[in-house]
Amino acid sequence: MDSYGDRGADSGGGSSEPGPDQRAQVAFDAGQAQESGFRESDSRESEPRESEPPQGSEPPRDSGPRAGIAALSLPYQIVAAVALSVIGLVACGQLAMVFLHVAPSNTMTKQHGEAVDDWIYPEFEQNWKLFAPNPLQQNIAIHVRAEIAGPDGRRTTAWMSLSGEDGKAIRGSLLPSHVHQNELRRGWDFYLGSHDNENRAIGLRGELSERYIRRIAMLRLGEHDYGGTVERIQIRSETRSVAAPAWSQEKISTRPSYRVLPWWTVTAADLPAGAEGADK
Repeated sequence: MDSYGDRGADSGGGSSEPGPDQRAQVAFDAGQAQESGFRESDSRESEPRESEPPQGSEPPRDSGPRAGIAALSLPYQIVAAVALSVIGLVACGQLAMVFLHVAPSNTMTKQHGEAVDDWIYPEFEQNWKLFAPNPLQQNIAIHVRAEIAGPDGRRTTAWMSLSGEDGKAIRGSLLPSHVHQNELRRGWDFYLGSHDNENRAIGLRGELSERYIRRIAMLRLGEHDYGGTVERIQIRSETRSVAAPAWSQEKISTRPSYRVLPWWTVTAADLPAGAEGADK
C-alpha cells in the first residue's frame, strides 16, 4: 500500500509546491551555474584585449625611413622652406611680368611698362601677344651671294637661299634645331625694324643688326667651298604672299618682290670666332 506522500507526488492533483529534495537540487544547480559564470568572467578579464594596448605601454610607431624635407634636421628644414618660398615668389613674379608683357595695353602696362621691359629684355623676350593674333601671310626667304677672289680672278656666285637650307634641315626632323628655325628669321626682322625703306640704319641698333646679319651670312657661306676668299657679300629678301584657299574668291598675287641690300665688304668682325680668314 502506497504512502500518502507518494500518492501526492505521483498524482496530478494536490499541492504543486516542490518537496525538500527538489528544493535542495534546485539550489545546488543554481550554485553551480553561478560559480561557472564567475569562472568564465574571470578568464575573460584575465585575457589581454587585442584592440587595446596594455596599460603603461606606448602605442607602436612607424619605423619606416623618412623622405623629403621631413628627413632633414630642423635647421635644414627651415632653410629648405625659405628656399622653396623664394623660388615660388620668383616664379610667380616671372609669370606676372610675362603676362603683362604679352597682354594688350592696360593701366598697369602704362604705369609700369618700363619696369616690365627691364625685366623681360633681353633674356625673356616674347614674340607673341594675347588676344591679338597676327598670323604671317607672307613667305619671306633670305638669299645671299658672294664675291670671291680666287686664282682665276674675281667672280660672283649665284644667289644661295639661306632660308631654303634652313627648311631642308628642319623638314622631317623630329627635334629641329632652334637655330635653323629662328636665327635667320629673327635676324632679318631685327634688321627691318632698325632700318628705313632706303636701308639706312636708325641709331645704334641699326648698325648692330647689320653686323648680326652679316655674321649669319658668313657662317652659312663658310659651310661651302667656293675655291677662294669671300671679300664682299650681298643679301636680299624674296617676299611672296600666301595664296588664297581654293574655296575663297579672293585674288592675291603670289609674284615675288625683292629687297636688295648694298654690297658689304667682309671684315674680321664678320668672320666666325677663332677663324683665321674667309678662305673657303
